[in-house]
Amino acid sequence: MALKLDGIIGGSPALAEVFKVLEKVAPTESTVLVSGESGTGKELLVRALHRNSDRRDKPFVPINCGAIPKELLESELFGHEKGAFTHAVRSRPGRFELADGGTIFLDEIGEMDLSLQVKILRALQEKEIERVGGTQVKSVDVRVVAATNRDLEEEVAAGRFREDLFYRLNVIPMHLPPLRERGADILELARHFLGGFCRDKGRKRLKLTQDAREMFLTYTWPGNVRELENFMERLSILCDGEEVLPEDLPDKMWQDIGEKPRRKEEEVMVRPAGFAWPTLGDMNDKAGDLKAFLESVEDRLLLEALDEAEGVKNRAAELLGIKRTTLIEKLKKRKLLDNKQ
Repeated sequence: MALKLDGIIGGSPALAEVFKVLEKVAPTESTVLVSGESGTGKELLVRALHRNSDRRDKPFVPINCGAIPKELLESELFGHEKGAFTHAVRSRPGRFELADGGTIFLDEIGEMDLSLQVKILRALQEKEIERVGGTQVKSVDVRVVAATNRDLEEEVAAGRFREDLFYRLNVIPMHLPPLRERGADILELARHFLGGFCRDKGRKRLKLTQDAREMFLTYTWPGNVRELENFMERLSILCDGEEVLPEDLPDKMWQDIGEKPRRKEEEVMVRPAGFAWPTLGDMNDKAGDLKAFLESVEDRLLLEALDEAEGVKNRAAELLGIKRTTLIEKLKKRKLLDNKQ
């Protein structure tokens, strides 16, 4: 059965490795711990885990452990009985009960208080919970998937996270790579988001110019996919023309790539006429030695050709003036080959 990956966009080698693990682990009952920087799309991956599991027709119940005050989180997770605390005017089931038969997603579990971690460990080991203020033990059948943007091994060493809970959660570790490691996925996601926002706002679809695409591939995207999505919405509102130019991009992006921001009124002054050969300064800034610099230039041209050809390798090879087999060999060698054939 083909994986259902609704909402996950991209075919980079880094993401393809994640999909391989997803395909193997989704049908199992194993506990999964998803790690990755903030904004990488961990919840989308967890939803894909649930949708490709035997529990797909049962509830998927997420809870952000870092967004709920610690004094309320226990009640949210395990429920409470009437009168358990002030304002507890009626009994209420928690997320574990609501997820019975399905999957519970404990997002940002690294933020959870140590005292509550003990109860999570019991729920994992015994498959039993007890409501706040209650005396009755309830059995629950849930698959637990957790996610964090922290290094939990460091948290364990610092005494902020229980070692036994870490090993109980970390049965199947999955790491979602940051956007800066996903190559051409950046442009694919940018087109997807920009097209959607332009459509929603009833304006003609904006296109990224070649120079803008190069900047997108060079920028490190510290906020990952979330930052890219928000940025595309901003462009769909503020960009005046029909193309996104480098001068439409914020100072933050220019500073990150180590160049001076270009203003629209400076366009004629700063754009060189014709081709400009790279200098030794360019080599030292970007790579440090000739071999690495030439490889980075070739990587950029390969990715640009694939983007221009919309992933069609025959067309990309024609744009580069090389054979399709040569293109594929280069992509494999540089680990730039996506899962599209």
